[in-house]
Amino acid sequence: MLLDDIMPFWMRYAPDHEHGGFLHHLDREGRVYSTDKGVWIQCRAVWMLSTLYNTVEKRQEWLDAAASGYDFVTRHAFDEDGRMFFLLTREGVPLRKRRYLFSESFGAIACNAFGRAAGDDAAVERGAAIFRTLLRHHTTPGLLEPKLYPAARDLKSHAMPMIILATAQELREGGRASNHDTIAAASVEEILRDFVKPEIPALLEHVARDGARVDVPAGRLVNPGHAIETSWFLMREARRNGDEALIDRACDILDWSLALGWDDEYGGLFSFVDCDGWPCEQLEWDMKLWWPHTEALYALLLAHHLTGDTRYEEWFERIHEYTMTHFPDPEHGEWFGYLHRDGTVSHTLKGGLWKGPFHVPRALLNLVHLTEEMVG
Repeated sequence: MLLDDIMPFWMRYAPDHEHGGFLHHLDREGRVYSTDKGVWIQCRAVWMLSTLYNTVEKRQEWLDAAASGYDFVTRHAFDEDGRMFFLLTREGVPLRKRRYLFSESFGAIACNAFGRAAGDDAAVERGAAIFRTLLRHHTTPGLLEPKLYPAARDLKSHAMPMIILATAQELREGGRASNHDTIAAASVEEILRDFVKPEIPALLEHVARDGARVDVPAGRLVNPGHAIETSWFLMREARRNGDEALIDRACDILDWSLALGWDDEYGGLFSFVDCDGWPCEQLEWDMKLWWPHTEALYALLLAHHLTGDTRYEEWFERIHEYTMTHFPDPEHGEWFGYLHRDGTVSHTLKGGLWKGPFHVPRALLNLVHLTEEMVG
């Protein structure tokens, strides 16, 4: 599916041969319905193509497309302060910049992976520099405008230590001496100390600055997909360090997220859940999105591999059946991204500002690599 369906769809329709980079607002048939370019989608595409080149096969078409995306990003995606924009026109004119640091996180791993694929040390160093910029803005008070007035309610998001952990793990693949192990360890500690709440049990999306629960909708919010994704980031770290206790903690998070997130009536994973059972503020709370299911497939296979527990095999089969029954588009290829609660298709887009060539191909690639390892 990865090499004969998913990647051919994106390689056929996404490359912008006129201005560089990728046209990722694609309808069901691959037609472009908007030429605006999300920076993090550009970076995710560069990372994915470069990673395929680095780990699967040295296909020139993958490297050429990654080079086009890398060139577009480096020419157009950076503001004067070193941070990255969020949205550009087709030609690369800035449209929007956000307070969040996710463009930078994906920019860092894109440059790292492309640099290794192309043998470009300057690109690898650019990735490291972007990560340093991300960390400086994250840790320096006042550099980023807060979402809420901190004097009234000072919340922090699980998304930040999560993405910092994932970014450090990817940059570490470059084999350069750095402090990525220390950064990863600090992120693991923060996640487990402040966001993991065994008494609920759940991994919360937002907590007070000191890790305390806050009894408002944001403070009760569980994002099953994010929590499941974090569980395999933690498993990956535990595996590297031989940390059996961390594997157990990661599996707890996976267990809790499946218990809270699984829809017993229609199947599939909810997008959002209130840990105390109150209504969610997010109107799309009961939709079934593609990416939590891809994250669950890999997390479950990895958990089964690391623990031998058959319940993860059973959960894998359940999630796999739902995913393959509902998301792939047998007529035009690739996957639908958005389903109503009952599993019917809500939106037929194949790419947009949030969906691109990342979660599906990354999960499939991870599953291929892990399966190969398991069968020896």
